[in-house]
Amino acid sequence: MMKVWTPTTDEINAAKAWGTWSKEISEFPWYYDERETCLIIEGSAEVTDSDGNKISFKAGDMVCFDKGVKCTWKITSDIHKHFNFG
Repeated sequence: MMKVWTPTTDEINAAKAWGTWSKEISEFPWYYDERETCLIIEGSAEVTDSDGNKISFKAGDMVCFDKGVKCTWKITSDIHKHFNFG
C-alpha cells in the first residue's frame, strides 16, 4: 500500500531527525524491502505501483510505502525528502 497525507506538527518535527535523500527529475523502478515513511521537503513526484495504483505528492506531504511495494517513481520536480524505515 502507498499512502499520502498532510502531516501533523509532531510528525514534521519527528521527521527532521530522519535521514535525507535527493534526486533530480527522472523515472526509475523501485522495490521497498521494508516499510518507509517520508516527509517531502522539496519537489514533487508520481509513483505507480505494480497494480497500476498511482499517488502524487509534493513538498509538505507525508508519504508511506509498505514493505513489498514494487513501483515506478516519476520525479516531476527535483525532490528532497526525509525518510525513515520501519
